[in-house]
Formats: sequence, C-alpha cells, structure tokens
Amino acid sequence: MLKKVDERIRTLIENGVKARHRSIFVIVGDKSRDQIVNLHHLLNKASAKPRRTVLWCYKDKLDISSHKKKRAKEIKKLLQSGQLDPEKVDAFSLFVETGGLTYCQYKDSERILGNTFGMCILQDFEALTPNLLARTIETVEGGGLIVLMLRTLSSLTSLYTMVMDVHERFRTESHAKPTARFNERFLLSLASCKACVVMDDELNVLPISSHIESITPVPVDEESEGLSEAQRDLKNLKEELIDAFPVGPLIKKCCTLDQGKAVTTFLDAILDKTLRSTVALLAARGRGKSAALGLSIAGAIAAGYSNIFVTAPSPENLKTLFEFVRNGLEALEYKEHLDFDVVKSDNSSEYKKATIRMNIYKQHRQTIQYIQPHEHAKLSQVELLVVDEAAAIPLPTVKSLIGPYLVFLSSTVNGYEGTGRSLSLKLLQQLEEQSRIPAKSSDNSLSGRSFTKVELSESIRYASGDPIETWLNGLLCLDVTNAVPNITRLPPPSECDLYYVNRDTLFSYHKESELILQQMMALYVASHYKNSPNDLQLLGDAPAHHLFVLLGPVDESKNHLPDILCVIQICLEGQISRESAVRSLSDGHQPSGDQIPWKFCEQFQDTDFPLLSGARIVRIAVHPSAMRLGYGSIAVELLTRYFEGQLTLMTEIDVDEVEKTPVKVTEAAEKVSLLEEKIKPRSDLPPLFVNLRERPPEKLHYLGVSFGLTLDLFRFWRRHKFAPFYICQIPSAVTGEHACMVIKTLDSDDIEVSGSGQFGFFSPFYKDFRLRFARLLGSSFREMEYKLAMSVLDPKINFTELEPTAIATSDGFGTSLNEILSPYDMKRLEAYCNNLVDFHMILDLAPVLAQQYFQEKIPVTMSYAQASVLLCMGLQNQNVTYIEGAMKLERQQILSLFIKTMRKFQKYLHNVASKEIESTLPRLREVALEPHSVSLEHDLNEAAKEVKEKMKAETAGLLDPELLQQYAIADREADFENALQNGAVKISSSGLVSVKSDRTKTVKKHDKQKESRKGDKKRGNLNNGHGSNKKKKV
Repeated sequence: MLKKVDERIRTLIENGVKARHRSIFVIVGDKSRDQIVNLHHLLNKASAKPRRTVLWCYKDKLDISSHKKKRAKEIKKLLQSGQLDPEKVDAFSLFVETGGLTYCQYKDSERILGNTFGMCILQDFEALTPNLLARTIETVEGGGLIVLMLRTLSSLTSLYTMVMDVHERFRTESHAKPTARFNERFLLSLASCKACVVMDDELNVLPISSHIESITPVPVDEESEGLSEAQRDLKNLKEELIDAFPVGPLIKKCCTLDQGKAVTTFLDAILDKTLRSTVALLAARGRGKSAALGLSIAGAIAAGYSNIFVTAPSPENLKTLFEFVRNGLEALEYKEHLDFDVVKSDNSSEYKKATIRMNIYKQHRQTIQYIQPHEHAKLSQVELLVVDEAAAIPLPTVKSLIGPYLVFLSSTVNGYEGTGRSLSLKLLQQLEEQSRIPAKSSDNSLSGRSFTKVELSESIRYASGDPIETWLNGLLCLDVTNAVPNITRLPPPSECDLYYVNRDTLFSYHKESELILQQMMALYVASHYKNSPNDLQLLGDAPAHHLFVLLGPVDESKNHLPDILCVIQICLEGQISRESAVRSLSDGHQPSGDQIPWKFCEQFQDTDFPLLSGARIVRIAVHPSAMRLGYGSIAVELLTRYFEGQLTLMTEIDVDEVEKTPVKVTEAAEKVSLLEEKIKPRSDLPPLFVNLRERPPEKLHYLGVSFGLTLDLFRFWRRHKFAPFYICQIPSAVTGEHACMVIKTLDSDDIEVSGSGQFGFFSPFYKDFRLRFARLLGSSFREMEYKLAMSVLDPKINFTELEPTAIATSDGFGTSLNEILSPYDMKRLEAYCNNLVDFHMILDLAPVLAQQYFQEKIPVTMSYAQASVLLCMGLQNQNVTYIEGAMKLERQQILSLFIKTMRKFQKYLHNVASKEIESTLPRLREVALEPHSVSLEHDLNEAAKEVKEKMKAETAGLLDPELLQQYAIADREADFENALQNGAVKISSSGLVSVKSDRTKTVKKHDKQKESRKGDKKRGNLNNGHGSNKKKKV
C-alpha cells in the first residue's frame, strides 16, 4: 500500500540540496533498507545533478542475500537489453543495479578517503566507531544524505546498554562490564542536530526529532547577483592572472579564494625550480586539497617537469587528484590520447582499476607515477614528490620520503585519518625549524630547505555553515583547537588540587558537561600528537579507565569552575589470576588490555606480578599556557599520594567498600511506543568533580606508564622515581619511537621485600633490565641517541666514595681477570695508553670493558663525556665519525676522552692483575706483633714488688731463732772444752773451732717449714745427709 511521505522529510532534503548542506536520517526497524530507495528517489528528484552515487558501508555481511544478488544480475541483463519492466521489478533490486553503489567494509574504510559520494548508507550500528563515523560521513557532498540503519528497538534508550563490537577490546579479567556512555551522548546529540531526522521503517518521524516540526522550505535566490567578499576576491584574482601561463587557465578551475591562493603558492614553488622547497597544505575534509594538488601537478607538467611521483596510503585515495590533473591538462589545451594517456591498474590487482600513472608526450616524455609510501628508494630521479593524505602515512615513512627535490604535502589535521596531529606537531615543526638553518655541508637533507605552510578554511565539498559538519565536530570533539580556554591566572602549583571526574556526568550531554569535555579534549589535542575520535569512546566506555583534573583554588563565591590546568587519564590493571598468567606464558598469547602486567609477565616469565593491582597513566595533558611550570609534576605527585592513601582518612572508610555500584546508565524508559518516547538528558547526576579527600582510593601496588621513548619524557618520569622495565626493540610505525614502559612501586604492606633496594620489590627486575638493555645497545638500539641511552642505562660513574684499597681488588669481577682479558690484551692496552699504537688496536677490547664498567664491576670514576664516548664506542659499536655528529665534538677531543678512559681502566686492571699475581706467590707466616695489655712501667713495678717480697722472705728466714738453735752447743761444755783442747796447739786465723753435732731432728723440722714457704721449689735442698759440720766463731 502506497503511503504519502511526510512533508518534513521532503522539505529537509530539498533545503539541503538548495543550500548545499547535508542531512542525516536514522531509520529504526528491520525493514529500513526498503526506505533507502524512497530517500534516494527524493534526493535525485530534488537535485538538478544526474543520479547521485551511493556508498554502502557494512561490517562483514552485506544486507543483500545471495538470491538477491543472482536476481540483480538478471535485472542487469534485462536492463542492458531494454526488456526490463520497472513495474514488475522489486524497487530495491532496481536501486541496487541503477544507483551506482560502491560497497565498502568498515575495516577497508581507508580506501574511500579522498572520494566524494552523494549518499552514504551505514548498516551494522554495533560495528560503528567514532573514526568510522568521521571517515564515512565526510565523504558526502553538499546536498547529500547520510542514512544510519538500526535494527528494531523497543526503546531508543536501549542504545545506552547496547554491546558494541569495540567493547570487546575494553574488557579485562578484572573489569568486564563496559558502559555505553558514548552511545548515550550520540543519541542525545542527534536530538540537537537541526538537519537530523530519526524515524521508523515506515518513515514516521519520532519525537526525538521534534525540532523539524517547524521546518520551512528555503527560498531560492535565482537572480542573486551579490557575491561575497571572498568570491569577489577570487574573481579579481582570476582576472589578474588570466594572461599568465600556466597559472591563468588553472586558477579558473578553483572554486574558493583559499584554493586559488594554494594553487598559486604551489606554482610559485614549481616555477622557482630550485628543488629545495617544501609546501604543506593543511585543511579539514572537503576543502579541496586534492583538487589543488591535481591542478598544481598539471602546472608542473606545463613547466617541463619530467619525473613526478605521487604517493598516498592507497591509489584509491588519489581518485580526485588524478581527476583534477586531467582537468588541469585539458585547461592547458592538452588532449587525451594525443598528448597524454591515463594508465589504470588491472581489475585483478588490489587497486581495483585505480589510476596509477599518466604518460605525457606533448613536449617530451613526462610521467606522473604512483608509488607506495614505503618505496622511497625509487625516488632517485624524482623532481617533484606529492604526498596526499600524509596524516594517514606513518610519520617515519613521511620523513624518509623527503629529499633533495620539490615536495608537496597535503593532509587533514583533525586526527581521524591516522596520526593526525603528529604531522603538524612533529614533522612540520621540524621542517620549519630546519628552514631557518642555512644550507651548509650538513648530512641532514632537511636543512636549508624553504618551507611554506598553506591552510584552507572555506569548504568546497559542501557550503559553509553545514549543520552536519558542526554536529560531527561537536560530537567527536574534532574542531577543539580553538576550545583551549585562556587562563586568567596561573596559581602556584602547591595551591592546586587534584579532582576525580565522574564520567556519567561528563558524558550526560548537559551544557556544562559538554563545555568541560571539549576543554579536556582540547588539552589532549594540544599536548599529544596521536589523537583520534576513538579515544573519546575509550574514555567514556572502558570500565577500567578513570579521569582526574588538576584545578586551581576554587572560589566558592563565584559561580564558575576554575581553569583546568592538567588532565590525567589512568587505566586500572592487574588482579589477573595465576591460571591466566600461566596459560598466557604457555600459549605465547597476551589478551587485550592489562598492558603492563602482561608485558611484565612476558619479559621476566614471572607469574606473580600479574596478581598485583596497579594503574597505568594513559595520558597526561597540561594546558599549553602552563607547560614546564610544574603542574604536571604536582599532578603526578598528588596521584601517587592518593593511591598510597595519604590524602584519604582510611580509618573512616573501609577500603573494601570502595563504591562499586555505578550510577544507573539508563533511566527507566516509559512503557510507551517509539512514536511517543521522548529522550532527554538524565537528571539527578552526581557531581562532576569530586575532591580526592572525599573518595576512597583503589588499593594499588604500583603505578605505570607506557609512552613513546623521548629524552624529555623519560627524564620527566625518571624524576618522579619511575624505572623502566621494557623498551620495544622495533620502533613504532606511527611515530618512529620505541615504546617504553616504566613503573613505580607504591608503599604497601602486602608484599614482602628482601633487601632495601631503591625500587622495592622491583629492584631485581630493574637490574636485569639494565643488563639486557646494555647488551642490546649494539644491535636493536644502536641508532639511539647517546643522551637517551645514558639516561635509560643510568650508570654509576662516580666511585670516589670507595676506599682505594677496595677499588684495587678483583672482587668486582665475576671471574678471574685472565678469563676476561688475556696477557696480550693487557699488553696492547698498555701500549695504547703509552701512545705507542693507534686506538684501532684496542677497539675489540672496548665492548668487553664497557660491559664490565656499566655493570659496576670496574669501579673507576670518570666524567659524563668520557662515559658517553665509552657507551658509543663500546656498547653501540659506533665509529668516531658518528660520535662527531652526535656529540658535536672534534675528532681529537673524542679520541682524547677515549684514551683518558682507557688509561683509567689500564691503571685499575694493572692493580687487579698485580694483586692476583701476588696472591699466587708463597709467603712466610707473619707473626702478629700485638701490644701487651700491661704497660712497661706497671710491669716493672710488679716485678720489683715480687723481688722485694722474695728478699724479705729470705732475710726473715735467716734470722729465725729455730734455725739458729741448731748451732747452739746446749749444755755440751765438755765437747767444747774437748774441742779447744784438741785444737789448742793451733787455732785457725778465722778464730773458728769446729764441734761435731748430732742434732738431725731439728734440721729436718726446719726443712719442712722452708718448703712450705717456697711452694713449687725442689724438696730437700737442705736434706743432703744425716749430719753436717757447724762452725762457731770464737
């Protein structure tokens, strides 16, 4: 049954065609594809152009059955033979064959960049991502339609809980419930888009699109003679250059003043012919970048350039460019097939009949050739290189493409085509700096080149003021470079506080929340070169991600929030079961998410670390006006203190009762039909910012960061006590930097730490990392800047605190010196230190000595410059010429530093060798001469005292009466007289007379008394016989 189409739908399509503005239709229902035919018919009817081309994007299965495809082939045959009766054919089948459809899977959406379509159909809503929305919608020209097909829904709010395909990447073992906050914001934004209609599969407009109830037709100014100021300027420019060749004919093809100025800039560089220029063309989508490049290439052909190479991610991206090359050649009166030919690829190739070459014969043989971005080796004879969609090409590849020839770059800067801001923040900034350096005898191909940057702001694909562009930029935060707020006052970092951001409130689509979200994304874009709209969905939906902002002092008297100085995005990781860790190691497969635990587990084959809980700092963005003022440092410090429990009174709050009940994402939908359901932002939301002192922290064991390794970034994290444990050996294809992961252990009582290392339980792992990194400096990291390598290695170069006796020992060596250096090595080293041979004689020793030194096994103090030269020559195996360029030193200075280092090594090793030789020689046993415990004076006094006592004892014994009694005659007068008589004849001169005594008992008694006084002396000194002669003085 036929049904009249709502006039509001017809009016919206017609108004879009008249104003060259796009419109978006969201069709809810399983039969939505049948209404696509009607919308396409209305579009063609309202448009004066021929039938509009259609882009149909899908996930993996086209919404057309195999039977329908077979039927479509039959219809095509009947259509070609003129036997088709439109009344008897299914309208959708007829649309498929006659609508000029281009099919594209979402995974292949890069190939549609640079193309333009009149209508875009998006099916499989669950597979859509912000990147895909931006890529596909921006291919639609002014007056075209975007149709979004949804399955039958009982309520539009069911989108809030819809499981998206991308959510699979957001799930981890400990955080498995994503929340579709982005879908909620997407649906609410549709209600605010004036060019959007949400309807069911019978074209009934739903209440969410109530804003089009008052839509009125736009009047047509058919006789409008008035031109805008830009159009008048473009007209004047065309008139001024009408006689200039080849500029004049090419400028006529330009549609806007910006495009005209860009073409003249390109042609000035072409006609200069110095081949030392780089021109960069930057603009949003639909501004005519590819067309300007195509016209400029045509001008280069007219100027006589012979070898022109064009590159892009795919030749299908160059469809518009080659089309305008042809238009430009025709404007310059070149005839196809006579003066030039267009060569397309085979249908069997991956390029699918895309233009890959143009051959020109009019003046001489000239070629415009497509090459793949990585084929920069083929650019030896090139005169002009054109790089289109440069943001979608890895930054190192773009750098390798630039050489001593004319280079044109063109790119979108909003970020959804790939690296986005990396081109403007990195490469173009470098080119601008190099252009100020005069061309000297430098190896850098970028020095001395003139650099020009051109920007296009006026749209061509659609008219200015397009409501879909405004809606898309607001939804995906694409045009946020102007959203960075001006800071009125920069408070001291010590006065700032860190606040937790509630994501439910942030993505609620309230006016204040949207302002804060735009400001936060603006800080991201201004601070990071790797941004894409997908980051927005990650920020809103991922269950493990959290946001913090650094704010200045809050003035409660004023009714506005303070300026956002810094934004930190973290991701909670860890808490992985041991079974999962063991299974991952045995399978050699790492699940998505939990980057640091899985990488740590892989690098050290450790199954305990994944059990710990941690947080990875995903991004930290500081306001452009507040950079390098300490705000980033204070934010990291406050975050560390927060997770260590220093900001929250844990006695009042149970750690295990950290809020786990998220705010209810969907309000109870009223039990009404889609035709009566009204969608509005939620009320009763929690506060947007929560002070950290009011929110209990998660219990963590470490903080980690993963980033592209640069010197400034590494020094920033090293300053905050983060230590590396992994550096990827393969540079990133996007930025050319090595991915680096660092962690910092937090104070926790859950882990037992043996020893007192600086990094807690991480100390042994850090030691192992340094050893591996030093070994890899000669291969994977050979081209790494020496300053960065020194910062990562962080060697100890000052050993002055060690005693000289401790230095000159071989204890630092794990083995004998002879097993490291032979006697011949020592002789060569000594000869070099004595200036007897060249440094090449000992180059083989440099790696050995460097490895030992950077492992702190050779404790020799040296300067930073000497250690740097040793690292370059010993670990990185670089020659002196390379070090000259890296360290900006003369050759003689480098060799002087090198020989000083070797002399220190030789002196130390000589002492070590001497000690080793001395230890093998036979030695006399040394007598230990230790001082007496008694002083000499005291010892003499004691001896004198003993002698005195002995003499006193002996003297007392002589005067003993009992002893003298033995000599008494005792009443033996007769014996005495007898003795006198016997000796009367002659008395001796001494006057002594001998009298024989027989009193032996008295002698024996006296001997016993004497033995008791002398102690250990021999017994019986006086017991020589039974009698003795006694003398008595007369």
